[in-house]
Amino acid sequence: MSKVYFSTWNGELVNNVGKPQEEWEESAYNLPATYDDHRDSKAFIGWDGVSLFNEDVDVIRLAMEYAAQYQVYSEACGRCAPGRWGGRILYDQLDKIARGEGSVADMDHLKEIGKSMQITSKCEIGKTVPNPIIDLMTHFEDEFMDCINNQKPSKHYNDEVGYIAKITAPCTDMCPAHVDIPGYIEGVRDLRFDDSLQATRQTMPLAHVCGRVCPHPCEDACRRTNLDEPIAIMELKRLGADYETDHGFGFFHPMEKQPSNGKKVAVIGAGPAGLTTAYYLASEGTQVDVYEELPVLGGEVAVGVPEYRMPIDKYNQDIECVRDMGVNFITNTKINADDMRRFETEYDTTMVATGTRISKKVRCDNERPEIEGYWSAIEMLDQINLWDKYEIGEAVDLTGKTVVCVGGGFTSMDVVRCAIRANAKKVYMIYRRDEKTIIRNTTYEEYHEAVEEGVEFLFHSAVNTMVDENDVLKSLLIDKFELVPDPDGGRPNLEKIEGASYTIETDFLIPAVSQSADLALLPEEWEMEMTSWGTIKTNGKDYMTSRKGVFASGDCEYGPMTIVNAVGQAKRAASVMSRFMETGEISLTDDEIMEDHLRKLKVYDKKEKVQGWLPGLPRQESEKLAVDVRKDNNKEVNLGFTQEEAMSEADRCMRCYYIAMIAT
Repeated sequence: MSKVYFSTWNGELVNNVGKPQEEWEESAYNLPATYDDHRDSKAFIGWDGVSLFNEDVDVIRLAMEYAAQYQVYSEACGRCAPGRWGGRILYDQLDKIARGEGSVADMDHLKEIGKSMQITSKCEIGKTVPNPIIDLMTHFEDEFMDCINNQKPSKHYNDEVGYIAKITAPCTDMCPAHVDIPGYIEGVRDLRFDDSLQATRQTMPLAHVCGRVCPHPCEDACRRTNLDEPIAIMELKRLGADYETDHGFGFFHPMEKQPSNGKKVAVIGAGPAGLTTAYYLASEGTQVDVYEELPVLGGEVAVGVPEYRMPIDKYNQDIECVRDMGVNFITNTKINADDMRRFETEYDTTMVATGTRISKKVRCDNERPEIEGYWSAIEMLDQINLWDKYEIGEAVDLTGKTVVCVGGGFTSMDVVRCAIRANAKKVYMIYRRDEKTIIRNTTYEEYHEAVEEGVEFLFHSAVNTMVDENDVLKSLLIDKFELVPDPDGGRPNLEKIEGASYTIETDFLIPAVSQSADLALLPEEWEMEMTSWGTIKTNGKDYMTSRKGVFASGDCEYGPMTIVNAVGQAKRAASVMSRFMETGEISLTDDEIMEDHLRKLKVYDKKEKVQGWLPGLPRQESEKLAVDVRKDNNKEVNLGFTQEEAMSEADRCMRCYYIAMIAT
C-alpha cells in the first residue's frame, strides 16, 4: 500500500487532487514512493500507468521525459514503423507543449498516435509506452491546455529534476541474475548466436550451466503463459554458449577488459558465486585471486551436479571464460582464519563464497555417522563426480544395493539418479510432502526423468529409526503421514498415521535434506553477524557483511540456493565491491535500485489478458535420450534444440520489454 496524490497503476484510479494530505486514499500497490535512503520519489511512470506522490509534479514534462526514454530504446530497435516513428512523434509533440509552443491540434495528434501505437506496435514496449502518457493527458488536461492557451512552459520545464529509467521485462525481473532474456532470445531468432551469448553474459557469465541446470523461474513469469505455454527460456540460453564452444571461437565477452586499476580482491570459493564475482571485477581491471579448497574448479556444479545434466567439458568452458578475463585460480587451498586476517592487509576487499558443503542430518532415531551405510549426499556426489569427470579417487559401484535418499530438492534428485547409474538394485526417495511440491522444488523434467529411470518416490513419509547390526545399516523404520485440513482455514497439517509405519531393508541411507556452511575460516574476534540458519548475515542488497570490506554471496550467505540465485547475488556484490574499493562507501547504482523497486512492485501480472497475439503455438520440446540408452551411463540426457526448433521457439517470444521511470 502506498500513499499517492494520484494513480492509474494497473487500472486503479486514485484521485486525491484537491484533498488535504491526511485524507489521501492509498494505492493498492507497493509503489516506489521512496527512491532510496536519501531521496523521495515525486512520481513513478511505467507500462501500466502513472503514480504521483505529491501535487508539485510537472505532469507534462514527466510525460515528455518518459517519451524521451523510449526514444533512446526505439532507435536501437527500429523493428516497426509505429514504434520507431510513433515514439519520435510522441516526444516531439510533448516537448513542444512543455516548452510553451504547443496547440490543441498537437493534443489531438498525440492521442491519435498513442492509440495507433497501442494497437499496431510489434512489441510490448511500443504498445505500452503511450499508456501513462494518455492517462496524464486525460486526467490533467487542464494543465496541458494551460500551457497551450497561454503559450508558456510547463511549471518545471527549466528546473533540475532527476529522471531515472530502467528497461525490464517480466521474465528478466523474475530472473535472480536479471538476464536480458528477450535480448538473447532475439539473437537466436536472428541466428546471431554471438549476440545472444553476449546478451546473457552481461549479467550471467555461466551460460553453459544456466542453459542446462537452471530451475528457470523466469518461465513462471513469461507472459506467453497467459496465452498458451511459457517460452522454453532456459533451453534457448544454452544455444549461444554451445555455438561458441562447438565452433572453437574465442570468448564473446560483452565488454572489453579494462586496464589495471591497481585494486586486488580475494575470492574464497570457485563455485558459481565466486566465478561470477571474479568475472565482473576482473573485467574492470581488478586483480582477482580465487582460492578453492577442492582440487578442481567449479564448486558444487563440478562435484555435485552429475555429468548427465552438466557435461564438465561445457562447464569448463564457462570457467575458462572467467579465466580469460585474467582471473588467477589457486586450488587445493583451504582458507583458515589466519589467511582471512592476512587478506585484510593484502587485498582491498574479500568475497566469501564458500557454499554449503556439510550435509544436515535426517533427525531420526539412532542416526549415527559411524554406521556403515550412512553416507552424506555431499560425500557421495563428490566421490561420483570426481571419478566420472576427473578420474580422481575411485568409482562408485552400487550393484545389488538398495539406496534410500531423504530429500526433496535438486541435490536429492542428483543422488537418486546417480545411484541408478551406479547400478543400484533399488532406489527410493523419501519425502514428507507430495509430488506437486517436489516438482515445485526442482523441475517437472527432473522429477519425471527420475521416475522414468526407476526411482521410487515415497511421499508423505519420513524415517523414524535407523536399524543397524554392529554398526552396519540393515533397515529403516518409515512413518506415514497425511494432510489434515486446518479447521481455521490455514495450511493443512502433516500428521502421522498411527499404525501405518513400515520397514525398508536397505544398504545405504543418504541424507539430502539440506546443507550447512563451514565457516571456521572466519576469525572469532571479528564477531561476524550470522543468520538464524548459521549463514553469514548481510542486508541482502549489497552483500557487505558486518565486517567492513568483507562480502558474502551464494549459499554461505543465504543457505542452499539455486545456481542462478548465487550468480545474481554475486553480480550485485561485484558491482558494490567495485565502488567500495574506490570510495570506501557502500552504494547501489540507479539500475540496481530500480531492480529492487520493480521486484517489489512485480512486473508480471498472471491475471493479465494478453491480446494482439495468436494463441495455440506449441512449445518446442528438445530431444531427450531414451531411458534405456541413458540410465546406465553419463551421456547428456537433454540434447537441446535443433536450429529449426530453436527458431520456432524464439519466434513465440512476444518481446515484452517495458520502461519504468521515477522522478526524484
